[in-house]
Amino acid sequence: MGDNTDLNRRRFIQLALAGATGAFVGTLTAFGAPGEKPELRSMQDLSKLEWGFLVDTTRCIGCGSCVRACSAENDVPDSFYRTWVERYEIDKDHEVHVDSPQGAIESFKTDQCEKQRLAKGFFVPKLCNHCRASACTQVCPVGASFHSPDGVVLIDRSRCVGCGYCVQACPYGCRYIDHDIGTADKCTLCYHRLHRDLTTACATACPRQARICGDLRAPDSPLRRVLDQRRYGLLKPEMGTDPKCYYLGLDLEVK
Repeated sequence: MGDNTDLNRRRFIQLALAGATGAFVGTLTAFGAPGEKPELRSMQDLSKLEWGFLVDTTRCIGCGSCVRACSAENDVPDSFYRTWVERYEIDKDHEVHVDSPQGAIESFKTDQCEKQRLAKGFFVPKLCNHCRASACTQVCPVGASFHSPDGVVLIDRSRCVGCGYCVQACPYGCRYIDHDIGTADKCTLCYHRLHRDLTTACATACPRQARICGDLRAPDSPLRRVLDQRRYGLLKPEMGTDPKCYYLGLDLEVK
């Protein structure tokens, strides 16, 4: 990219940290502290951080609080989801049944599998994996999808043309086109919250502490400590995207 693009990118990051919602969604009205001023960091300071995410599937109860919190915090359009929860039910014939009604925003009201036939069941929250080698940023023809200096995959709405290439390229199904504004959208790890020392809305709302967001380069961060002490899994590691959303208790049935 040229110098002008780099300058525009720096400006975009500053707006994102300041919570300017024109180019970047994030209100801080639902799960934050309105009026707080972030400490605007230099690009060099940001590059010392690397944000990642952890999901503990053994703690998730499928309540949908995370989905509701994300929707409220980020003004997500109806019928679209930046994060969602999938329910996996394996019957006694080893058939796998997967559903996520309305992203589990209202939890799960009915069973897929008859209880007498159910062998195992569990919930798996999903969101953008903020991959180090993300396919979405590689296919974007205008450079609207990019990596922030601190390792978050973001979308510059002022550049996005809504072509949908990134939506098709994402192997995790984490992106969608917001037809109200004509641009791509997805999870941003609540970037507008991170530098106010607030965690993501979904992690804040989880009653079981099944979600952790943190700095992968900080040895004393809760996220880093868990990753150093526990065995974790990744979604679709064969895709070579080097995802940064880590899972505890990830079953082989999960794709």
